[in-house]
Amino acid sequence: MAGLPDKTAFMPKKAIPSLPVNRRVVSLAYDGLCTFEFGITAEIFGLDRPEAGPNWYQFKSVSLEEQVLHACGGLMVKATGSEADLHQAGTIIVPGWRGPDAPVPDPICDALIRAHRGGARIISICGGAYVLAAAGLLDGRRATTHWRFAEHLARRYPAIEIDATCLYIDEGDILTSAGSSAGIDLCLHIVRSDFGAELANTVARRLVMYSHRQGGQSQFIERPVPLRREADRLSSILDHILANLQNPHTISSLARHAGMSERTFQRRFQSLTGLSPLKWILRERLEQARILLETSPTAPDEIARVTGLGSAENLRLQFGRHYGVSPVTYRNRFAQLPAGDQTRLNGAN
Repeated sequence: MAGLPDKTAFMPKKAIPSLPVNRRVVSLAYDGLCTFEFGITAEIFGLDRPEAGPNWYQFKSVSLEEQVLHACGGLMVKATGSEADLHQAGTIIVPGWRGPDAPVPDPICDALIRAHRGGARIISICGGAYVLAAAGLLDGRRATTHWRFAEHLARRYPAIEIDATCLYIDEGDILTSAGSSAGIDLCLHIVRSDFGAELANTVARRLVMYSHRQGGQSQFIERPVPLRREADRLSSILDHILANLQNPHTISSLARHAGMSERTFQRRFQSLTGLSPLKWILRERLEQARILLETSPTAPDEIARVTGLGSAENLRLQFGRHYGVSPVTYRNRFAQLPAGDQTRLNGAN
């Protein structure tokens, strides 16, 4: 499917989720702090989550600059964590940066290098990739950032393999995300890797979003915004499809439902979603199949039926084509199901 990221962009390096040994998470605060990106880190790692039990993350904000900082939106903030907290952290996040041409102070670079050498996982959201790049942490690695910065970052740091098609890239101990909202995708991926699919899905539901979005940055690169009236009509079509995934859908039937000609419907649908109608429907069917594989022991034939994929054979074919793994491999990696339930997927191996 055009626009999907390479599978290594979202498949974790470890096959079986396990609790992180060091659950301390530090979000770096800086002058000019990007409040949305920082808010993502606080929302996902900093809130109490009773459903996670006593092993949830321990979150701190740390600044290596002045104690009182300016932030986007006319705010002033003060980080309450210490440099010692940063050096004790198992995960350090750089939530954006104050600008692609803004120099990164040596104390920040030195602290990140020291933490990484000590075993910390280092993460950037959006323009935070500039900070990791300045510290040399991305040299010889794949990385991503917002599509508007990708060429600039690649020119400035040619030792980095920049992939602007991905929402995020997991290199194990170094992880980078694309634009701001892709930071949510990356943070949920981290929760999934650390605690498993069920808890990641719970966190995603509290955020009212998918636990994993399909598609790369290309679907978000500047495209015409449809007229409000047409967007409303198409939104009702999206709801109709999602409520009836198990049913067959054709361009003709969907265009009639929208009250448009087939040609106009296809053009407007792609303008709204970035995908053709049939590719969008396939994406949603695979998304629903993925969720069922993670959260239930449902047999492959039934998953194929309720998602409109037809048969276990087609489920296996389409899932492997778009995710790069078989359904059984995906379930074994991400689902937390009793061993007996795992065997029910053998027909889709």
